[in-house]
Amino acid sequence: MHYTITIRILSLCLVLSTLISGILPVEAVAQHEITGAQLSDESRRKFDYYFYEALNAKALGKYDEALDFFRHSHALDSTNASVLIELGTFYNVLQEKNTALAYFQKAVHYDKTNYYYNMMLAGLSKELDLKQDVVDIYERLLTLYPDKLDLNFELANAYADNGELQKAIDALNRLEKGVGISEMITLNKFRLYSLLNKKEKAFEEIEQIIDKNPANPRYLVLMGDLYMEDNQSKKALRYYEQAKQIDPDFPSLILSMVNYYEKNNNKPAARGELQKAITGSTLEVDTKLQLLTRYLGILQQDKQDLKQANSLFEELFEQYPNNTQLNMIYGNVLLLQNDKQGAMEQFGIYTRDNPGDPAGYEQILRLALPDEDLEKVKEVTTEALKHLPGEPQFYFYLGAVNYQQENYEEALATFEEGLEHAVFTNPAVESDFHAQIGDLNYFLGNKEIAFKSYEKALKLNPQNLPVLNNYSYYLSLERKDLDKAEMMSGITIKAEPMNPTYLDTYGWVLFEQGSYIMAKIYIEKAIEYSEEEPSAEVLEHYGDVLFRTGDIEKALEQWRKSKEMGSDSSTLDEKIDRGRL
Repeated sequence: MHYTITIRILSLCLVLSTLISGILPVEAVAQHEITGAQLSDESRRKFDYYFYEALNAKALGKYDEALDFFRHSHALDSTNASVLIELGTFYNVLQEKNTALAYFQKAVHYDKTNYYYNMMLAGLSKELDLKQDVVDIYERLLTLYPDKLDLNFELANAYADNGELQKAIDALNRLEKGVGISEMITLNKFRLYSLLNKKEKAFEEIEQIIDKNPANPRYLVLMGDLYMEDNQSKKALRYYEQAKQIDPDFPSLILSMVNYYEKNNNKPAARGELQKAITGSTLEVDTKLQLLTRYLGILQQDKQDLKQANSLFEELFEQYPNNTQLNMIYGNVLLLQNDKQGAMEQFGIYTRDNPGDPAGYEQILRLALPDEDLEKVKEVTTEALKHLPGEPQFYFYLGAVNYQQENYEEALATFEEGLEHAVFTNPAVESDFHAQIGDLNYFLGNKEIAFKSYEKALKLNPQNLPVLNNYSYYLSLERKDLDKAEMMSGITIKAEPMNPTYLDTYGWVLFEQGSYIMAKIYIEKAIEYSEEEPSAEVLEHYGDVLFRTGDIEKALEQWRKSKEMGSDSSTLDEKIDRGRL
């Protein structure tokens, strides 16, 4: 069956599509007896059997079977609108839009008055940008169903999409006569009149809704905002003042006044408006936090000292002593003020009150990691994992700290525990866990386990450059799978052609393959691109390459430099003493 696999994969999509589209209400399904062609009794029995088997299979989520049964039904009666709609729905979900459109069009052809089929055809036609077709469908539906007033709204949108703006307004006017003045209709008419450059008519629409709701400051603020967008600040202020007389603490009015002051280059007045609102007692705390964020934004834009905001936080802490969201915001503000200790205290308060939110721990780590405060990182990640065992970042940081502290077994156990318990939404992150496990196992002498871990890492992220580098280097040290090592290392230097570590690895792999001249070129590039003095390991490699290419004196020089830099190579002393590999 050609579609079996695809349909199973898209089962959920089909269910959603069915729910959204309102496919085949009971009355629509029942119409198959009257919309199909005249069939013989035998064909009718077969049709009924296949059609209802299809509906049952669909209800059970067996979409591949359902599609087959609908096809059998269609083969018996190609004029049945219900079957055509069902087939169109399947093809729509499978993203074969033009095929779906053809089925929907045939369904409407054979059942012209069916409201649901027409609506589905209109929806898909709109998706395919068939603007005139959409207009035609809604116009036809309105003649069939004049009492369905909402069709005027759909038709208005169709007219607007088709560039027929006045017709769109006329449709909205018809809808308004039926349902009365509403914000949605009014705002759409405002938009359409504005597009027609009939500004007076546009603003009259908003006046109409203000007249209907004279005690509601919302529409006055809306009118002011619209005048501000039209660069008519004086008229905007007049409406804001009217709104202020009704409710001076109306939240959107405060924000609008701030916008007004900013647009008129009166930043001190904008800050004053926000300060007054934040320190007042009438607004909800969430609104105050929104205003506080805006206030901080203005201070940053004006390059003002953020310490001006500290007194506002103190006042808010008095008003809302248990709202730890304030601590999180204040911590970030103190961080911008370079008060790391104060920020750490605020983030600590937040995490104690919200142990199940990773944000607080992450902010503390943001402070501790640059300072290399390993004990703090260990303390925070250990505490975080008590409450958030599914968060991979805390295993990673804890494992990294243990590695730096040379607690290799603990580090390995931490990464392995992370793989077992953490929830990975990004395969690249999971790949990094396998990478760390590979590195640690190789360091601990478990070489085969290390290589298996690298394979798992690359399966999740084939472009994991550190894994490609380490895996290829360790293979070269083991003198095994050198062709594979050369291929993997080659990927890294193509990605980062000036990375000295990757260049050294590639050079060393070539050395082990016996390509000494090429190895010399790449290791010399590694030395050239090193920002600081090359590592002892790179210098020893360079000495080995020089020896193989016949420059024995210079090779000895590089080996001695490597020893001076504290190389822990077990063979370096012998090379120097014997003057050869």
